[in-house]
Amino acid sequence: MADADQQQSTRLYLITPPAFDPAVFARELEAALGGGDVACLQLRMKDASDDVIRRAVRALMPICRAKDVAFIVNDRPDLAAELGADGVHVGQEDADYASARAAVGSAAIVGVTCHNSKHLAYEAAERGADYVAFGQFFPTPTKPLTYRADLELLRDWSMSMTVPCVAIGGITVENCRPIVEAGADFLAVVTGVWNFPAGPAEAVRRFNDIFAAVPAA
Repeated sequence: MADADQQQSTRLYLITPPAFDPAVFARELEAALGGGDVACLQLRMKDASDDVIRRAVRALMPICRAKDVAFIVNDRPDLAAELGADGVHVGQEDADYASARAAVGSAAIVGVTCHNSKHLAYEAAERGADYVAFGQFFPTPTKPLTYRADLELLRDWSMSMTVPCVAIGGITVENCRPIVEAGADFLAVVTGVWNFPAGPAEAVRRFNDIFAAVPAA
């Protein structure tokens, strides 16, 4: 998961659907990654058992590795370390940054949810987070709307900080352009890809077309 400025202005950060069969979803993932550039896939299985998460990692991580797509586990630094994932993403109610970093090591990716708070983001960046995530930008069925972030937050962050930022929350092909223009390094997308009417590969292609059309900040 390289910094955005090493390739183009914005890149896709895919998140798995809320519920899925790994064997079936593996085919959808392969199709999506065939549609264009994707920076990473986050495995997000909030209520799954450890063994279910392990099976999902073993089914999906090789697909990502074959495409040079970083594989990130949500919430579980212990399983990310055990299974050799590329990193972990932690929320404000999950493992803290220090314990996540200790679990996965200095070479792994550690990202931190910061809602709509520059203060939380500055704290995470100072501690060494590899990216900070802001949201939600739009309502989404994936997660009830709790925090609403605005474009000014992205603009301020991109102008003042070098730590990459991820925008999340209801982002689609239709509504993403202002977020890209505001300076988001990565767009985290769930239903905007997996439920895209023309299929996930076409969604990835269209996102990348938009990224390419917006000049790098």
